[in-house]
Amino acid sequence: MWAKENKKIMNITTGQIRGARGILNWSQSDLSDKTGISTTSIGAIENGNTQPRENTLRIIRETFEMNGIEFIDNGVRLQSGQVHTYRGEKGFQEFFDYVLKVLQKQGGEVYISNVDEDDFVRWGGGHAQPHMRRTTDAKNIRYKILLKEGDTRYRDSELCEYKWIPKSQFIPVPFYLFANHLAIILFDPEPDIVVLHNPIIAEAYKRQFFAYWEKAAIDLNEIK
Repeated sequence: MWAKENKKIMNITTGQIRGARGILNWSQSDLSDKTGISTTSIGAIENGNTQPRENTLRIIRETFEMNGIEFIDNGVRLQSGQVHTYRGEKGFQEFFDYVLKVLQKQGGEVYISNVDEDDFVRWGGGHAQPHMRRTTDAKNIRYKILLKEGDTRYRDSELCEYKWIPKSQFIPVPFYLFANHLAIILFDPEPDIVVLHNPIIAEAYKRQFFAYWEKAAIDLNEIK
């Protein structure tokens, strides 16, 4: 046994690793998927049966911090939340760059709701589609997108799955979910985007997204 609960390993204790997993409701397998470190190695680290390399511990800590965990003394807690704002056409493009940066590190699916494709193309200045290509090439990322019922202006069925929101429930204020981040987007009179990095808020909106997704009767990719 090389580490005890009160012994820090590169500023992380074995208890903090388990505590961080508990807050995020991650299994050892989940942490393995996020970090690329084997489940066996993670188990050995948490049990104090092996001395991990400095780089291994750095990856574990950075992965937790990217997912909203803050390390304090000998404990852990959920960060209060990081907020980024973007405005205008340039800000819209900078938002896509930020999404790409996060997804390149963390991967995962992207969920977008209340989409008017023309708004994304108009303000993206041709940036939206190349951005989606870069993210999918980087991490095999795919998109699920909810459009207004009857909207057939969807752009790319190779990268995205599309379904319709009933017209009576559609609100033209898109939300964009990626890697424990929630972005709320306003397009009138110009793009105004607020991005929250908060796992609990992101999870709440993800459940809302899938409540609509699972009830949607039409898979647009099948009728295109």
